[in-house]
Amino acid sequence: MSDAPDKESQTEEATEKKLHDSIEKGDTPFSREAALFASLLASLLFLSFFLRDGAVRLIAALQNLLDQSGQYQLGQGRNATLLLGAVVEDSGAFVAPALILLIVAGVVAAVAQNPPRLIGERIAPKWDRVSPRSGWGRIFSLRGATEFGKSLLKLFAVGLVVTIIVKGEIGGAFKSIFSDPAELADHLLDVVRGLFASVAAAAGALAAADLVWSRIHWRRDLRMTRQEVKEEQKQMLGDPMVKARLRSVALERSRKRMMSAVPSATLVVANPTHYAIALRYVRDEGGAPKVVAKGQDLIALKIREIAEANAIPVIEDKALARSMYDRVEVDMMIPAEFYRAIAEIIHFLNTRGSGRRNP
Repeated sequence: MSDAPDKESQTEEATEKKLHDSIEKGDTPFSREAALFASLLASLLFLSFFLRDGAVRLIAALQNLLDQSGQYQLGQGRNATLLLGAVVEDSGAFVAPALILLIVAGVVAAVAQNPPRLIGERIAPKWDRVSPRSGWGRIFSLRGATEFGKSLLKLFAVGLVVTIIVKGEIGGAFKSIFSDPAELADHLLDVVRGLFASVAAAAGALAAADLVWSRIHWRRDLRMTRQEVKEEQKQMLGDPMVKARLRSVALERSRKRMMSAVPSATLVVANPTHYAIALRYVRDEGGAPKVVAKGQDLIALKIREIAEANAIPVIEDKALARSMYDRVEVDMMIPAEFYRAIAEIIHFLNTRGSGRRNP
């Protein structure tokens, strides 16, 4: 069975990550109608600005070659080469503007839709691209039916435009029979230019609609199932179990580091068994008393145990310990509101020595 999700289960819009990954892989929305419109527009520019002058120069050059035809002895290979080179050069000068305009139009149409990217995976050979079975599957798929419908719509639109223009020019075609033959070429050029302009306008309308449709279809193909959305969120935010484990490890390391700092404390303020805050105050170090450790319940008992083992005085003051626990953080100096209470304890310890004080 295929691992591809069922289309009916893809009810969620693609996330920004899914859209970005698709673009990075080269799977981007592309409208062929925009490229066709750009080609028609380039052709119209050539007809309007380059064809008349180019044709005059080409005819003059070919006429000059015919007038000087007696100078070329085609039996000699060098003369034949020169003649062929002259013809190719004059013809190339006539065709070059059209080629340049078509190339520029194609590049602009592609770049305007999506920035250019070199994706190795897109150009790598794949069997399904030449497989007859895959080809038939694409032809008779929903996308294939859509492309067929767009082709019919293009054919109908172009046919309608051509029919309207040709009907409108029938009268002019009969009149041109009695006009100056020199004006016939200009008349035909005006007709062809009008025809290309009308077809280009119709193609432009189709291209605008196809641009919108291609992006809607692209987003629809990238829709996700709810499970895919959950998996992506888990990847972006991290597995909750892993994150909990990492937090646990970080907390354990912080706890061990804190416990190792308790022997450097000069006093511990405790609420007999529930709270304990270890403080360090050395006059020569300057500053207010610093919190080197704090804990609750089992950790509080462990702090007291380490303090007693290192002959650090433990002062039991329930109210002070409880209020300090919520306001102080490890490796920070105590807030100013506790200066007086801690100063009294330090003074008491300095004058009476190590001991306990019961409030």
